Amino acid sequence: MVVGFLGTLIAMERSVALRHPLGYLAPALLGVGGILLLTPAPQELAQLLFIEGAIAFVVVYILLWRRSQDVVVAIQLLGAIHLLIATFLWLTTPIPQILPWFIGFLLLTITAERVELARLYMPRNVDRVLVLAATSFTLAVTLSLWWPDLAARLGGVIMVAFTIWLIAYDVARTFIKTQGLPRFSAAALLGGYFWLTVASIIWLASGLPQEGYIYDGAVHAVMLGFAMSMIMAHAPIILPAVLRRPLPYRGIMWIPLALLHLGLVVRVFLGDLPANDAAWKTGGVVNVLAVLAFVLVAVTSSLTAQRSSLKPTKERSNQ
Repeated sequence: MVVGFLGTLIAMERSVALRHPLGYLAPALLGVGGILLLTPAPQELAQLLFIEGAIAFVVVYILLWRRSQDVVVAIQLLGAIHLLIATFLWLTTPIPQILPWFIGFLLLTITAERVELARLYMPRNVDRVLVLAATSFTLAVTLSLWWPDLAARLGGVIMVAFTIWLIAYDVARTFIKTQGLPRFSAAALLGGYFWLTVASIIWLASGLPQEGYIYDGAVHAVMLGFAMSMIMAHAPIILPAVLRRPLPYRGIMWIPLALLHLGLVVRVFLGDLPANDAAWKTGGVVNVLAVLAFVLVAVTSSLTAQRSSLKPTKERSNQ
């Protein structure tokens, strides 16, 4: 999910921004690697494609940074380096031990992009705060190679502090009082911040879990609660530029968003924390339905919007 789906999606967005055909090599390699993991092909082949895709992804960010010299692009580049390190380590290291690197990729990439989109509403020192948080988290993640529990607790402190800062200054706190797309995006953003805080508290309390219910809670609080909620928040804004298709906001988008967070509440608070297998499975099923529902709503909304935009053109040509 992190590399094959989210990595491909983010790499595609950045490749569109680069506006160079070779930029699409990164999402292509990451996407094919993700598909191969679902086939009987050797896992090592997918891992090598992930490494090559991550290298191409880093190159894309280097070119973007040379063009803009922007701090947020530099932080996103650091996030891509986290992904590259994670894919290299996966050749010899179990995934639970390198989880902080995968989380670092998502955390740095998504929060930097959020700062980029909301910079006008944030204080002037936002770049310095972002650099401090990203550098501190990277140092903590590096320590996880030797002292995983200590590194996780340090990372948890940094994530909680930075999340509180984001909530305090993000425009989502204002837009939640509006209507339509701004309110929907604000709700998804605040929900994502909430689950990032939950993951941080789990790390603070338990160190770096390697298996079991607590591990499941830490993983899905970030991968679904934070990352997927952020994708839902930005989908109507960013995906049209990436896919070259309209994706207008629809009120029905609230249903998959509500299902996502409801499923996580059941899964984490009623399933993982008290070690309740039935609640864990129920929450997992609801999470799957939430993601599938959002894909269905997004595709349907895009297709109907495209047909609506074509009707006036056809009518004018008939006239």
